[in-house]
Parts: sequence; structure tokens; C-alpha cells
Amino acid sequence: MIGQQTPAGGESGEQGPPRPRSGGLGAWRARAWLFGLAGVLVLFDQLTKQLAVNHLAGAEPVRLLGGAVYLTYTTNTGAAFNLGSSYTWVFPIVAFAVMAWISVMAVRLRSGAWALALGLVLGGAVGNLFDRLFREPGPFRGAVVDMVSVFAPDGSVWPVFNLADSVLVVGVILAIWLELTGRRRDGTRAGAEGQS
Repeated sequence: MIGQQTPAGGESGEQGPPRPRSGGLGAWRARAWLFGLAGVLVLFDQLTKQLAVNHLAGAEPVRLLGGAVYLTYTTNTGAAFNLGSSYTWVFPIVAFAVMAWISVMAVRLRSGAWALALGLVLGGAVGNLFDRLFREPGPFRGAVVDMVSVFAPDGSVWPVFNLADSVLVVGVILAIWLELTGRRRDGTRAGAEGQS
């Protein structure tokens, strides 16, 4: 009949499928970004470490950018930037806990920014976990390969680090910023519900 409209969900008046949140990704897409990014970062991290083992071990540090950066070879049994070297066995456990936490967070993940942050953290954690599990002196005690030193060839200005350390720190900083600015993992923003 003219003037009679059918509700969006059909004659029963039921709602149609939920619309995607504005600014968010679909669940599958967000998880693909997270785990895909983490996988690529682990691959590049292990590649750079193997290049360091093959070309920098036993060699003089390579000076770059007028001495702002040096490529060198060292190993450490601590956390990022060689912190906590007396507790090597703790770090694989922490890495597994981080992996489990991120997997739980991924269930409701719809935000591209959060996928980026969590992908960086996961990639960094897994990259160094590989070293701890598979490098000498043995599982859960393996030494992490580091190769980037800034302003000095020996890490005397800032501890020598690797790609995994860098992306992990960037991911944590991004996650803190997202929390502080009210951006949620489901793609919504804190306080946005009352603004419609």
C-alpha cells in the first residue's frame, strides 16, 4: 500500500544485521592486520639477527650517519635494552603471557589503530622469544642478538638493541596513547555513545 513502509528487518519489525562501527574494521580484518603484521615483523627481526650473526660477529662496528648509528654485534640475556639479565628464564614466560593476553584481546578487536599497536607488541615479543628458545646456551636461556647502537659503537650511550626491541616499545607507547585518548579495541571511542 501507498504510505506503508516495511521495517528494515522485514515485516516482523526485527532489526537487520548490526552495522559496522564507524571508524572500525570487521573482526576478521582487524585480526588479520594484527597477526599478519606480527608475522612480518618476526620474519624481518630474525632476518636482521641472522645477518648480524653472519656479517657483524667478530667484525669492527659499521659506522653510519656520521656516527649517530653503529651496526655492531652483541648478545644479551636480559629484556629489551639488556635490562634484567639475571632473570633470563622469566622473559619467555612473560612473552607467552603477552601472547595469550593479545589473543584474548583480539576476540573483540575492531580497531585498526589497536591492531597496529598489538601487532607491534606481539611481533616484538615473539621475535625475542625465538632467540630465547632456539639460541645458545639453550631453551628458555637463549641469548638475544642485538645489533644497533646509537652515538657510540659499544652501547655506552644507550644499550644496544634490535628490531624486536624497537617495535615492542613503539607498540607499547601507541597502546598507552590509545588508552589515554579513549580509543577502544572494538573501534568505538569512550564518551561517543552520549554524543548522538
